[in-house]
Amino acid sequence: MSVAAAMMARVPTAAAPLFGRTQELADLVDLVGVADPPGSGAVLLGGDAGIGKSRLLAALAERAVAAGWELAVGHCLDLGGSPVPYLPFTELAGRLAAVRPEPVAELASQYPSLRRLVASGTVAAGEPADRGLFFEAVHATLTALATEQPLLVVVEDLHWADQSTYDLLTFLLTRRFTAPVGLVGSYRSDDLHRRHPLRPLLGAWSRLAGVRRLELGPLPDDDVRALVGSLRSTPTSANELQDVIERAEGNAFFAEELVAAIGTSDTPRDLADLLLLRLDQLEPDARLVARALAVGGHRLPDALLAEVAGLEPDRFEVAVRAALDRNVLLADRDGYGFRHSMLGEAIEADLLPGERSRLHDAFVRALDGRTERGVSADLARHALAAGRLVEAFAASVRAGDEAAAVGGPDEAARHYARALDLVGAGGVRVAEVDPPVERVGLAERAVSATAAAGMARRAETLAAAELARLPTTAPPTDRARLLVALVEAAEVYETTSDLVGLASEAERLVAPEPPTPLRVRTVAALASVLVGSGRIDAAVRWAEEGLSVPPELRPGETTVKLRSVLAKVTERRGDSAGSERILAELAAVAHDADDPAEVRIRHQLGGVLLEQGRLPDALASYRSASEQSVRLGRPFAPYGAEARTFAGLISYQLGRWDEALVIARSDVDLAPSLPAAALAGVELLVRAGRGERDGWAVVLERARPEWAAEGTVTIQSAAAAIDLYGDAGDLDGALGVHDAAVETLTEVWRTSRFQGRIRLAALLLGQLAPQLARLVPERRTALLERADRLATEAENAKELGRHGEPGAEGQAWLHRVRAERLRLRWLSSLPTDGEELRSAWSSSVESFTAYGHVFETARSQARLAVALRATGHEAEAGRVAEASLTVARSLGARPLLDEVRPLVGRPDGTGAGGDVLTPREGEVLALVAEGASNRDVGQRLFISTKTASVHVSNILAKLGARSRTEAVSIARRRGLLD
Repeated sequence: MSVAAAMMARVPTAAAPLFGRTQELADLVDLVGVADPPGSGAVLLGGDAGIGKSRLLAALAERAVAAGWELAVGHCLDLGGSPVPYLPFTELAGRLAAVRPEPVAELASQYPSLRRLVASGTVAAGEPADRGLFFEAVHATLTALATEQPLLVVVEDLHWADQSTYDLLTFLLTRRFTAPVGLVGSYRSDDLHRRHPLRPLLGAWSRLAGVRRLELGPLPDDDVRALVGSLRSTPTSANELQDVIERAEGNAFFAEELVAAIGTSDTPRDLADLLLLRLDQLEPDARLVARALAVGGHRLPDALLAEVAGLEPDRFEVAVRAALDRNVLLADRDGYGFRHSMLGEAIEADLLPGERSRLHDAFVRALDGRTERGVSADLARHALAAGRLVEAFAASVRAGDEAAAVGGPDEAARHYARALDLVGAGGVRVAEVDPPVERVGLAERAVSATAAAGMARRAETLAAAELARLPTTAPPTDRARLLVALVEAAEVYETTSDLVGLASEAERLVAPEPPTPLRVRTVAALASVLVGSGRIDAAVRWAEEGLSVPPELRPGETTVKLRSVLAKVTERRGDSAGSERILAELAAVAHDADDPAEVRIRHQLGGVLLEQGRLPDALASYRSASEQSVRLGRPFAPYGAEARTFAGLISYQLGRWDEALVIARSDVDLAPSLPAAALAGVELLVRAGRGERDGWAVVLERARPEWAAEGTVTIQSAAAAIDLYGDAGDLDGALGVHDAAVETLTEVWRTSRFQGRIRLAALLLGQLAPQLARLVPERRTALLERADRLATEAENAKELGRHGEPGAEGQAWLHRVRAERLRLRWLSSLPTDGEELRSAWSSSVESFTAYGHVFETARSQARLAVALRATGHEAEAGRVAEASLTVARSLGARPLLDEVRPLVGRPDGTGAGGDVLTPREGEVLALVAEGASNRDVGQRLFISTKTASVHVSNILAKLGARSRTEAVSIARRRGLLD
């Protein structure tokens, strides 16, 4: 019997009445909607082990059943590294199918993907794993059942859940229900270490509408007294009672064990020893049954537990009854479990090594030959612990196939990796396995699952390791398959591998005649890396060869890859519209066929649209790719994860900063390091724009380790950091992060000329300009020379675009570099033509406006306003500054607000000081309020230090102030300053 089947129909059961928790129960009943009329709601119930969560859930279940609700319960299990995707939902689906077979069968017919929960056998490895359809099916099924009868869904022990269960719960909590469905998930708070995957999810879930988090604290002393009284048939002395209260510390389960130990000769002080005291009171056969159940790790059916214990039926029944009488075990029609999981954990930890190994071995024998879902993962765990490596290998492969079939790439990758480790360590020879497992095919599946889980670098390393282990006598096609697997994993990030060389070697190893699927896949990989490296003509030749092969020899995903190469070539040759047309056709076909390749296509289409500066269209395409990736159960797979990052970046550029933060922060703690670093870049850009001084360094540290892995991560996070350092007055920090980014990308790309330098140079020049005059002459001279080099390097990088010139965004940044260089010279009192300065900033504004970058348009407007005023265009300067100020306020862009406020007049035409001060004096006062010196004021307003000093003296006189600080204070009181 499978893990899930063994647990079916189990409901929360309390070993003793509920004491205390009156308010908590009332809150729980109300929050999940067990009322008249019934409603719906979700609660995350937390608390330390033994604190009383199960008792509270049992009381909730009683209330719900009494009110006419249906109950469905699923349990997460600690399976020791052998995860079974959707385990608790398989259990609760079994419960519903048992009590309401006809409607569940009808729903399974209506939603075929639901069969992966209610089918008795395994899901075929080749079955499509569309998690979006599956999640929709689960949601629709629960809604349909609840329409007929209110439904309470309980998922216990979320701290042990598999990743796929977390993903399904996220979907259900986000979508909510239109029918009365109450959803409760419980977890152990004390098990949530800092990097536990449930921790960030709890925070994200609890922020959703309709979801509440309820933490159980210790029982008050009076409730512990009542609990002790209910457990003792004889009076408890005052000293004994006080000892229980003090030692239990409000933990109900601990209190029960302490009560059970009253009267023993030596009451243990440690909880584990206290729990084992109950075991020691059993007869030998009963102890054996309890130890077998502890090694099993979860609830077991009668027949399986008896077989593992090795007891005759009569002796087994006597042993089990004794364990039940001693309150060690609980039973229902489907088998046996411990009264509390802590008891099983204590028993398992106390086993002798040989005893533990023999029991695991007994489980291997008992589970061998069973095919129910979940058995393979269980068998692999027991076989490994028993030292039966061949069986562990075979079971791990099957478990990986089963997890991949139901859309669990994380779990599949773990099972495959364990299987490969067993072979790699020399403990298993593939020839010994029955039925045989082809090692290269296993390696391909492992690489694919690892990449799909968002760990592309690990996937590449895995493929490289398998290549190194491949015998020299292996067929050439085996090496070619592994080479292609490596190339496909590595081409999605900045690898140091020679992908063109590796793909070329693979092509040479596979004969062109007769044509085979492997030949086409090899050719597609070579064409893809060639176009990525700029070898357009060669890429076309190989793509056309691949497409010339009969369609039946090139599976859908391979055909899509070949055609997407041609689309990329079309774009590189200057025909963006043609590329867009090809990709749109491919996307439509893939969407109609529900083909996973749609993710890759829409990702590439987003890039084409972005290069044209069509930001809203690019955002829609990237969002679609990201959502499809999530629906397929691969939220952090390469193309889906990168699409999410670009959706965040474009949202930032469009001025949708709150949306960008949602994209950047949602589930980011669950992401592998590379996707997490890319999303950190998005968050840093928003933080920089808003001038957030606290916490950004931690986010930058999440991005820095991946600088060598992905250029986008480097450029985005470094760009944000330049502003964050510079706005804080740390010019050295800004210089340092710029130089580190350039050095990293120069090493990775093996050239110092890349277009990202244009943007980085523009931002660094923008930070140098207002700070340069404060420096000592020697350093000022050196930095001016450095600024000239930055501008020259940016100009030298401009021809590296796809069509010989930068795209729309690159052109905007190039105009910005030119404007910032002139601004820097102006502020440094170097000869500068004012009209040239004005024209340069006008070009910067126009190009960022055309591209659609809201913030950078506004920032350029603020600096254009200064240039306009300096050249006598006062009215136009005011209009431009007002436009910049409006955007700065809407975005909450504090540094830009501080920059543009002194440039803006009030609606009545007066400056910041109202009718008391002249407009210029109002501007000076605003800068003085920021702490600017006379020299700073002069630099910011393009006036001499002496003139600034005169304005400050006039302000002091008009306001009757004796100091600059007092003048600011008076101005604020009188409403002359914002």
